[in-house]
Order: sequence, then structure tokens, then C-alpha cells
Amino acid sequence: MKLKVNAKLDPKFQPLSLVCREMREKTKNDGQDVIIAVERNKGYTTTYKTRIYRDNTGRDEENFRFVERIAKSLLWIAGGYKIIIAGSDVVGTKIKEAYTYGGLRDFDVKFMERVYEQKFEVVVCSLADAPKDKSAAAPIGRHFDGCRIGFDAGGSDRKVSAVIDGESVYSEEVVWFPKINSNPNYHYEGIKQAMKTAASHLPRVDAIGVSSAGVYIDNRIMVASLFLKVSDEDFDSKVKNMYIDVAKEIGENIPIEVANDGDVTALAGAIDLNDNAVLGIAMGTSEAGGYVDKDGNITGWLNELAFVPCDFCKEAMVDEWSGDYGCGVKYFSQDAVIKLAPNAGIELEENLSPAEKLKVVQGLMKDGDERAAAIYDTIGAYFGYAIAYYAEFYEIKHVLIMGRVTSGEGGIILLKRAQEVLRTEFPELAKQIKLHIPDEKSRRVGQSVAAASLCYNKGLA
Repeated sequence: MKLKVNAKLDPKFQPLSLVCREMREKTKNDGQDVIIAVERNKGYTTTYKTRIYRDNTGRDEENFRFVERIAKSLLWIAGGYKIIIAGSDVVGTKIKEAYTYGGLRDFDVKFMERVYEQKFEVVVCSLADAPKDKSAAAPIGRHFDGCRIGFDAGGSDRKVSAVIDGESVYSEEVVWFPKINSNPNYHYEGIKQAMKTAASHLPRVDAIGVSSAGVYIDNRIMVASLFLKVSDEDFDSKVKNMYIDVAKEIGENIPIEVANDGDVTALAGAIDLNDNAVLGIAMGTSEAGGYVDKDGNITGWLNELAFVPCDFCKEAMVDEWSGDYGCGVKYFSQDAVIKLAPNAGIELEENLSPAEKLKVVQGLMKDGDERAAAIYDTIGAYFGYAIAYYAEFYEIKHVLIMGRVTSGEGGIILLKRAQEVLRTEFPELAKQIKLHIPDEKSRRVGQSVAAASLCYNKGLA
């Protein structure tokens, strides 16, 4: 595979965006169509159509590797408890074997079962029986009418705003420690206190919107790092419905909408840009994602880009948590900086924490060290190719790039190299997609206000 823009410190990098393009090229005269789909709550379904080599022509393993990467990507982007493979019984059977307890994707199966509270399954069918796309009918976000509470639950502080017709009339930030508290009453009382404070500055409460790290289905908390120390038993009985329960204490029948903080960040960015089709990516401890579609709405997708593969190379670094290779967490987070440091000739002390190791490289970057610059240059190449891969699934006009890894001069180098990849390798996307690193003010202002706009109240229509 020939790259027009090399990843300087990673010569074995095989971008999945180029793999997709090559597969389409090589199979255009003698391939077979396949449709890969994932189904999640309420029957919402997301599909992806591509081509592979014909079954039983000596390319079955290549077909499987390719389709498995796409299926994995679709699963973590859109979310779901069911994968459907239409158009290839051979590949479908192999995918079914991979997505089982003890199989290649054991982690993915168990994670999705916890999120959706459904038994995971893989269905193999003909193209004629392939499902159609089915998305949420109700838009989420940009509802500024009435008196609203917006709550933003961070890991180190919680923010709340009282908002009237889109204008914040009161806001506060309070330091709290949700990740080290095992008693869910600590979280409950903290959330309730914030919302009651905001409510006291409003003549009434018409709607509540919540921005919070984690996975949320129908406003229920399915997986969230804020409750890291809470036992499984307490999580099931006291945490899952926590935001819904607090809303009832604020007032009976007040509608509430809970969304992942990455999505709300993308929504805030879309409001700031006055445009839609915005993909937000934060490069910090891990890779976090959020998306606002072309109509300005949050989709209900997972957008867990940390688990989405971007490198097809079998020798790519493995993520310790999921056990999979080539996934975003090792390319767009502090892990990427640490991974590339030895290749750049930078030795990092083993006893340092990941955050401290990142600070060492950032310090070298401030001093103009070319080795540190090469790390950010490489991540930028990764990112340019990854944006093209994400564009296989998302309609994108803007990419917001945030997080500790992007701060300072390193972020500028990263951005420029990513733009070069798009210009030289994907000129059609370069015309369509703009990359942005928001300033600190843009990143912080408006998050809780954007959260306040999440919920639609038909009584205000």
C-alpha cells in the first residue's frame, strides 16, 4: 500500500480509508455486493454497502478481515446488539463465529449486551432481505424556547445553567469527585443540588437537558465512568435511572433528555459555527467523539471512536481493554504520544503516569525539539486518513479537534499534516471538510447551555 503522505514514525501504518478505496477498485468488475448493518434500541438500524471479492475464489479470508473491520466500526459508531451481514454466507458465518462469547470479539459482544440489555446476535441473509436504514424521528437539540435547565456532568466539576429562551440567566461550576465515590447517593445529591439551584433562578422549568460522559439509552445510564467505583448491584438499582429520578424531584412530568457529552460538545460547536454536519473529536486520556448530523440533530449513535479501527496492519498496537488492534485509542490520545516516543528517540521514564509522559513530550515540543514534532506530525497523518475513514459513515462538513493532545504547537502541526493528507489523498473531501481547533473559550462556553437545548417540549410548540 502506497501512502501519498507517510506516517513518519510508523512505516507499517495501513489506513483503513485506503483499504476501503482499494477494495472498491479491485472488485468493481468482478466483485459481489454486501450490506453490513447494525440494529440498536427501538429497531433503529444503520447500514453500509460495499463490495468484496466473490465467495469461494480463494479470497475468503481477505473478505472476512475487511468486512469484520467495517462491522466493528459500524458497531461502535452507531451502536447495536445485532449485526446483519447480507450478500455473503461465507463471510457472514465467519462474522457470527467472531461475535460470540470466547470468540474474537468477545469484548464487543459483552459490552453491547450491557448497553442495550439484549442478547447479542449476528444474522446472515440475502441482499434481498437486507434491512433499510431506520433512524430516530425526533430531533434532539437546538430547542431554546421556554425556561430550561442545562446540566453538564464532568469528572472533576459539574456545571449547571438556568436558561430562558436561549439566554443563560444563571450558571455555576462546582468541584466534585464522582469517580472516587462508591456511594451513588453522593452522585444523586450532587446532581439534585445543581438542578434545584438552577430551578431557583427560573419562574418555572419547562425542560431539562443533561450532558454527561458515558452511554445513554432512552435517558438511562448504561455505562459511565462517573460511577466507576459504584458496585454493579448499586448501579443497576440506583444509577441507571438517576437522571430521570432527579428530574421527577424538580417537578412532575418535566421532560428530560440525556446525551453523551461528546455529542453535546459537537452540538455546541455546531451552534457556534452556525452550521451542521459536525464531527467533534477529543484527544485526551482516550479518544472521544460526538456528532451533529446535516439537519443539526444528535443521532443517538454511540460515537465511541476509541474502539473504531483505523489501521489495517495486523502488527498494530493492541488496546489492553478491548484486546483489539489498530483502534483509535492508540492513535488519537495520550497513548499515541507514548507509543510513538521510542520511535522518535525519546525515552520516557517508566514510573511516570500517562498524563505525566504526555507533559514531558509537550515540554520538549515547547522547546522546539524536532523529535517531539515528529510525533505530532505522525498523529496528524494518522488523523487525516482517519477522517477519510470516518467519512465512510458520517456526513461531515466540519471536524472539531479538542483535548490535551491537541494543545499548543503540537496541535497546529497535527492539524496541518491532517489537512495535507486530505488535500493530496482525498481532494474531494478536502473541498468539503474544514478542520477546526477551537480556542479555550469556545470549548468551555455554551456546553451547559447547549445541554439545555437538548429536550423538546411539545407543550411549548
